[in-house]
Formats: sequence, C-alpha cells, structure tokens
Amino acid sequence: MTGILVVDKPAGWTSHDVVAKLRSLFHQKRIGHGGTLDPMATGVLPVFLGQATKAVEFCENAVKRYTASLRLGITTDTQDTTGNILSECPAGQITAGTLSSALEPFRGRISQIPPMYSAIKIGGRKLYEIARKGGTVERPPRQVEIFSLDIIGMDQCDFVLDIKCSKGTYIRTLCNDIGQSLGVGGAMSALRRTEAGSFTEGDAVSMDQISERFRTGQLESLLRPVDSLFSSLPSVTLGEYDERLVRTGVPVKLPLSPCRYRVYSQSGRFLMLGSSDGTVLRSIKNFFTNENNCKD
Repeated sequence: MTGILVVDKPAGWTSHDVVAKLRSLFHQKRIGHGGTLDPMATGVLPVFLGQATKAVEFCENAVKRYTASLRLGITTDTQDTTGNILSECPAGQITAGTLSSALEPFRGRISQIPPMYSAIKIGGRKLYEIARKGGTVERPPRQVEIFSLDIIGMDQCDFVLDIKCSKGTYIRTLCNDIGQSLGVGGAMSALRRTEAGSFTEGDAVSMDQISERFRTGQLESLLRPVDSLFSSLPSVTLGEYDERLVRTGVPVKLPLSPCRYRVYSQSGRFLMLGSSDGTVLRSIKNFFTNENNCKD
C-alpha cells in the first residue's frame, strides 16, 4: 500500500509506537512519520507508507501549529509537567495582559537551546540518554521561527497558547523561556498539534478508528494520496512529450510563474513536485512509480 495516513496521536504513545503499530497492521516495511510528537502530546501525526515515504522530508520541514498549555510558577528538568520540579515561585500576579506583553519578543526568528530531554545527538549520544543518567552537556543554540503566538484561553490556572512555528521548534522550551522572561519560571502542561503542513485536526483519525477499519478490512480507505501533502500548491498538467522528458530527468520549457507546482500527466497521474523559474520546470522530487495517486 502507498499513501499518507493522518493519525490523531493519543497521549502516552510515542511517535515510534504509532509507526510500529501501523507497520504491523499494514504489513508494511517502508513507513515513517512526518515529525516527532512527545509522548504527552496529542494530535496530527502524518504517517507515510510505501512510495509515499519519499515525501516525508517535505512534511518534516513544513510549518506546524500547536495548542499548548503554559503553567507559570514552576520549572522542571524536562521543561514540561511530566518532569521533576526544579523550582517553584508564586505566579498569581501574572495576568493575561502581562503575559501578552511578554510574548512579543518570542515572535519571529528566535534562538532556542534544545532541552536535555530530546533526541538530538551530541558526540554520538542522544541528549535524553545523557539526561536520564543525570548528566548535562553544552548545546549550541538553534534558530527557529515563530510565525504566530497568541493567548487563546485558560485551562484552570494554565494559559492556553496558539503557536504556529517552523521545523525544530521545541514548544517545551518556548514555555520554559517565556516563564523565565517573566521571572517566575514556566513549564508546558499540555500539547496538541493541530496542523502539520497541509493536514489539520479534521483530517486525523484515531487509533480506535484505525483498529476498526482493520477489523472490517477497510484500512486502505484511510490512506490519502501523496499529492494531498502539496494541496496548497498550484498544479500543472503535462502533455505526452513533456511527460516523457520529466520521466527521464530532463527539465521542460514552460511559461509558468516562478514557484513550486504539483505536476500531473494527462491521465491525472501525480508525477512529481516541480519548481519553475518562470521558463523552465524542474523536478524537486519525482513520484513516478506511485500507482495510487490521482489528480484532485
């Protein structure tokens, strides 16, 4: 089978757990996901099967959106409320207005130091393996981008934030850093991914729904074509001659606006993700062998 299954990851599962379960259900060796979610997190986790795994990198690099709960007044070793508390401080004086003002420096391009409890490797070792043994190492800061960051409500005493950000953003670290900027500390108490690239919560199916489709022999009906990942891009349909050219890796001359395109054959087969400079269309990634993709 080939396609994309947009999973609503449940709390308590790792992203690897989800992939392992689906590998078993689909009897699929080629399978991967489009961006790790922590075990405590829920929400949109696109999983790629078969030839669709060629598109994983585009989902990993896509913009993500989250709803996160920020608990002020504590810091933990994991930067979320699953960790050991390192410090506590009264935070009842922090109002929504105070927090709103504090969020401004965290919008746009910012620098983050990855948390020790993360899968990043330094010196060949994953940081969380070092942290679990009580160790710590220097981590170089990384540049990420916060496209939007807003308060959208309260969850008991926690502030609920809506965050749209680039690949590589640690929401736990963002909550920690916001708390530090207010002088009271902060930790993430809940996290839900609401968007991953072109996929939203409305596209996601639960593990229970997946299990039910497995029992009724309808698993394949849950799969989306690989070109659904690029649904926000314009499309172009090639004639037979130009299709033969792109299938052999030759760019084609087409008067197109400079941007990326979904490229199709006349029969509606999704051929590739292409890029035009205004006169020539070149392949970014081809999907020639995918028999299950069809034009929108």
